Amino acid sequence: MVPHPKRKLSKGSKYRRRAHDALGVPKLVECTQCHQMMLPHRVCPHCGQYRGRQVLEVGDATKTS
Repeated sequence: MVPHPKRKLSKGSKYRRRAHDALGVPKLVECTQCHQMMLPHRVCPHCGQYRGRQVLEVGDATKTS
């Protein structure tokens, strides 16, 4: 047999347990090359640089051929 709770869990206890489950605001840092905001420890999506090296070729969206 599966164990069942002996007493009903109150709404207050349930919500206090879930108080830390909310999503937080993502932390952003400034890119050292293009000075755009980006997620830390990731390649900059605007210029393609990571730790001073060009890692990703980023195409210019305004340039048309």
